[in-house]
Parts: sequence; C-alpha cells; structure tokens
Amino acid sequence: MAKRRSYYNYYSDFTPAKPIAAQDGIKARSQRGAFAKNWWAERWIEALEKLVDSGRLSRGRSYARKGQVLSIEETKTGVMARVQGSRRTPYKITIQSAPLTDPQWEKVIDALAEQALFTAQLLAGEMPQNIEEAFKTAGVSLFPAKRGDLTTDCSCPDYANPCKHVAATHYILGERFDEDPFLLFRLRGRTQEQILQGLRQRRAGQETVEDDEEEEPEIVIPLEETMEYFWEIGQPLNAFSVSIRPSAIEMPQLKRLGEAAFVPTPGILSLLHPAYQAISQAALGSAFEDSAQEAQDE
Repeated sequence: MAKRRSYYNYYSDFTPAKPIAAQDGIKARSQRGAFAKNWWAERWIEALEKLVDSGRLSRGRSYARKGQVLSIEETKTGVMARVQGSRRTPYKITIQSAPLTDPQWEKVIDALAEQALFTAQLLAGEMPQNIEEAFKTAGVSLFPAKRGDLTTDCSCPDYANPCKHVAATHYILGERFDEDPFLLFRLRGRTQEQILQGLRQRRAGQETVEDDEEEEPEIVIPLEETMEYFWEIGQPLNAFSVSIRPSAIEMPQLKRLGEAAFVPTPGILSLLHPAYQAISQAALGSAFEDSAQEAQDE
C-alpha cells in the first residue's frame, strides 16, 4: 500500500526530526568518504543512490555512521533490519532483490564455467572483476539494474521510498558485501555452494570430453625406472615463461575471514596491509634475484 503524504511528512522533509541516540547499534566502519572498499560493494551502493534524493542519502549516511541501524538479518527473500529513528519504537526495514529464475541461473553458470579464471576465483572466494559479462550473456544482471530489481519498505511515516532509514541499512549492507561477496548471489536466489557445485559439474564434464578426444594414451614410466634421475630437471627450462601477477583482490584470505571483533580501529585489514605488501615484495625480489643469479652462473 502506498504511503499517504501527511502534513507532518511534508514538513519533515524540510526539518527532519533528530533521531534518538541508539545503544549498541551497528556503526559503519567508514566514518568519512566511501563506504565500500571493493568494486562489487560500490556497485551495490550505486544502485541505491540512483533511487534516493541527496538529502535522504546524506541523512542515511549519518544514521549508518552513528550506529542507528540496530540489526540486520538475512532472510529467505532478502534482508530485514531495524533502525532507530526519532520515535521510541525502531522502524522495520526490508530490502529485497528480485531473484533470478532457475533457467536464468543455469545460463549464468554455463557462462561462468566457460571462463576458467571465473571458476578459479569463485572457488577461492573472490568476486571476478568481469563477472557481469557472464550475467549479460544470460540476459540478466547481478546488480539491481532497474527499479523493479530492488524492493524496499520501511515502517516510518515518510512518504518517500526509499527513505533515509532504508538508505542507512543499505550502506551498512554494502560493508557486509565487502566481507561476503556471495551475499549478492544469495539475494539473487542461489547460495555459494549451489553455484560452486554447478561450476564443478560443468568443469568435470568439460574435462571428460577433453579426455575422450585424446588420440594417444599417456605413457607412464614406472617410478623405479626413474630413481637415478628423479631429481634432475630433464628438458631445459630456457623457454619456460613465468608470469607473476598480483591477485585481483588484495589479501583475499583476510577478507574472507572478515574483521575480527577484538581488533581495534582501523581493523585487521588496514593493520596488516603494510606487512602483507612488504612480504609480497620481498618474495618477488627474492625470486627474481635467484633467477638472475642462475642466469649468470650459466
């Protein structure tokens, strides 16, 4: 049912009521600047910002940073939250993203399985940078692309939907996406395990086809016949090409674990980032120095 615009609602647009300070609310980690760290969380927030006016967005960001969002719970159909506003009773918020149909998901997983890199990154808990291409191939979108893809509701008296309470919830939810990118999939109707199982089945089927196409069986030399030269390199490695590239996502293991409650601000990711960077640089330096030394020795 559409909310009726009362005189109170009209007046509150210009003089918003001050919210009651919340106790033990969920405060956004970001106290200034952008809320999201990863591109997929940024895209989620962008989807909301296209639907809400700047005034309500600003108040929503303020609510999120002050801890006015009391709780967020994932449900079968989306997300349910409670936000403390200017009234004694917290407002109830729901955010739902339209789920994809089973045939649509099958097309998406087919497209994902065609790219080995997509499969590897998803199995490692990472969100591939170009994953939207797979969804476009299936004729759908991972992120809410039109108004009907995102349904929001709030029990507050504001006639606007989405309101500032929905915006506050959405910003906190964006930070949840940073920690758990598979939440995006669940909001679209599939769990992480369902997607990974589908990818494994398709990859296994591709490998079976490739095996069937082999013309000559592989010759396996018994181990006892190779003991004398087991540790030798064998064929020269001069033409062996090595390409070292950084991960598409920095510190993926830590991001999968999420922030630890016992670690103070700015959080474990920020605190360990310099150490991870230094270790990575040292490892690369050591590898290339060893390679250069070997080349000189030859």
